[in-house]
Amino acid sequence: MSMHNPDFPPKPRRDIFVAFLCGGLVAAMVGLSFAAVPFYSWFCRTTGYGGTTQVAKAAPAQVFDRIITVRFDSNVAAGLPWSFEPELRTIDVKLGEVITVYYKVINQAARITAGQAGYNVNPATTGIYFTKINCFCFTEQTMKPGETRDMAVVFYVDPKLADDSEQATTKLITLSYTFYPVKVPDQAAESTAPVKSGHI
Repeated sequence: MSMHNPDFPPKPRRDIFVAFLCGGLVAAMVGLSFAAVPFYSWFCRTTGYGGTTQVAKAAPAQVFDRIITVRFDSNVAAGLPWSFEPELRTIDVKLGEVITVYYKVINQAARITAGQAGYNVNPATTGIYFTKINCFCFTEQTMKPGETRDMAVVFYVDPKLADDSEQATTKLITLSYTFYPVKVPDQAAESTAPVKSGHI
């Protein structure tokens, strides 16, 4: 003979509460994971963490006499049939001086290909002072078979570097790019697709 124990609450109500609690926790964790990506990006841009460069719309107000040598490095990841080289390997710049350099890119494939560049600077601690005004790395690059393109980078080394005692001995900054393959946009792929002819 079964007896009802009044000391225990009905199980269904307790199970519903636990289910809602778990569901809310999962939703919160998913939300935080999506928020972490833009937060990390903002953090890197703000602090120069990991050699992340800065972005500006105009030149600084001052140019200092201190000279920094900037070295340009270029790499292409596996799976992208491109030639990618800077026009100059090194250049001497004054702090605050706006410089434009070009990279030559050649699509060596007989098909449309697309890529996007990742970048950083070394030493990583100089990332907060290396500022780009214009750069090809912010957009995907789609290239026709055999196409050659000159891609510009406009940058300056922030004069504030002179006030940083940790950068007192810095004489060389390396700007490094790596192009990675990305999916060719559908519109570009369709524009070169062969037209099928019908038979009467």
